[in-house]
Amino acid sequence: MSHSSLGQQTHSGCPYAPRRIVCLTEETTEWLYLLGQEARIVGISGYTVRPRRAREEKPKVSAFLSAKIDKILDLQPDCVFGFSDLQADIAAQLVRAGVQVTVFNQRSVDQIFAMLYQVAATVGCADEGQRRIEAIQAGLAAIRAQAAAREAAGKRRPRVFFEEWDEPHISAIRWVSELVGVAGGDDIFPELALMPMGKDRILASGDDIVRRNPDIIIGSWCGKKFRAEKVAARPGWQDVAAVRTGQLFEIKSADILQPGPAALTDGVAQLATIIGRWSEQHG
Repeated sequence: MSHSSLGQQTHSGCPYAPRRIVCLTEETTEWLYLLGQEARIVGISGYTVRPRRAREEKPKVSAFLSAKIDKILDLQPDCVFGFSDLQADIAAQLVRAGVQVTVFNQRSVDQIFAMLYQVAATVGCADEGQRRIEAIQAGLAAIRAQAAAREAAGKRRPRVFFEEWDEPHISAIRWVSELVGVAGGDDIFPELALMPMGKDRILASGDDIVRRNPDIIIGSWCGKKFRAEKVAARPGWQDVAAVRTGQLFEIKSADILQPGPAALTDGVAQLATIIGRWSEQHG
């Protein structure tokens, strides 16, 4: 199928929208699929697992910190979507080669929604994007209401440590911290959640975690399998409430560390289940 026939077939209502998009991270890929605009995608990140079919249908042209620039250029994209300062070098190479690049830097829940709307508008689907955003927001409101009902019934909010990496310990990024709050828990390092860079959320040792004594520990080690037994065996952690009561859980990074639809749907739903069950048992 030629580029022009693709445009006539799928983009007749928005002739100026990009027809050939490369997504350097998973969240824009998943969102375009949800919008029914997957025909526009010509290249994806090799880390993409949502939706799973994308791995079978689309060429993989990037990791997270690196990309196959020649392969991307061969795909003749008219738009590339990236994420964060960590992909600045990739973006610079593509810009110097004459490619249009949009790098989003969303760190909060509101910023994720802003990114989703902007991507939808870019491909001529602003109305559909807004409808889906409102549906996701309604889901978050329902989870927040469930947490409020537990508090009204006298249930305590658990203290939650979300560990984004284990060696060194890195605490939750802002959108994760906010979603812990939506689900009815309290991030034990809210001051670090405001730091956009991972290096600024590194804890010098586990002592600070022990002192703040989380009721729940959730690990999402950026694609590496979370090892609850390894956490429980850390020196000095045996008296931490979460370890003592066996409240150690994993949420896959694709579900919670993706700053897009996944975190706002499947990720927060898993947080709500973990926190809600703790509240019923221990609150």
